[in-house]
Amino acid sequence: MNESNPVAGKLRQCFTCLRQKTDFVPKLALVLGSGLGDYAEQMKTEAEVDYHEIDGFPVSTVTGHKGRFLFGRIGDVPIVCMQGRVHYYEGYDMSDVVLPIRLMRLAGAQALILTNAAGGIREDLCPGDLMLIKDQISSFVPSPLTGPNLDELGERFPDMSQIYDKELIRRMELTAASLDLSLKQGVYVQMRGPQYESPAEIAMCRTLGADAVGMSTACEAVAAKHMGMKVAGISLITNLAAGISKEPLSHKEVRERADATAPKFRRLVSGAIVNIASGLL
Repeated sequence: MNESNPVAGKLRQCFTCLRQKTDFVPKLALVLGSGLGDYAEQMKTEAEVDYHEIDGFPVSTVTGHKGRFLFGRIGDVPIVCMQGRVHYYEGYDMSDVVLPIRLMRLAGAQALILTNAAGGIREDLCPGDLMLIKDQISSFVPSPLTGPNLDELGERFPDMSQIYDKELIRRMELTAASLDLSLKQGVYVQMRGPQYESPAEIAMCRTLGADAVGMSTACEAVAAKHMGMKVAGISLITNLAAGISKEPLSHKEVRERADATAPKFRRLVSGAIVNIASGLL
């Protein structure tokens, strides 16, 4: 990797530091959004690495995001969980926001499941619903691929016509059906945040074709796709977006809804990990 590139140099530094903490090789990576923060209880954890232990690693400042990597197994599947993500609105460069995704790929992960809490825009999306992301709009945040291309990670102009892998989507659907869980599908749009969107902005997002809105995920999916990872994404609809809901939006509401829906969220993710790993990884 070109060490003269500061982004590449930081990534290599973080990877070297991570490998000094653990030599665990995951097959699948999982980013734990709101509602899945306690997912570690489902894992047979073999190693924990706090973000503060990795030199140069960005640290989440959001309440409820613990800030550590968990290495372990769901069933027999070796996975790495990112327990607390970094958001663009926290003031980090976009290269830092996606650094954890790139680090998990370098550690060995071939597939990535992204999870988040999102506001429902489409009329049939209600608080408590789970939405499988079939496509995304990331035009409102900087691309993580801006600047000199990291050729060791991927090509300069990667195709994004199928960011979310069709086979992973199919296996997610089969998992949900086997667990008798309702699973909707839609387009996710990432906004800058940290403020919630105005009613006019939500009307714009609806016109553009978005079904749910949040402040993460899309940039991570682009970085993962650039590196050749298979990507899946699930949004937990925690609230109705501005202009749809008659109540003011609050982070407290989002966390409470996420916590209430967490059990079925965890069941879906655990089942999907085993299903995805079977024959794919």
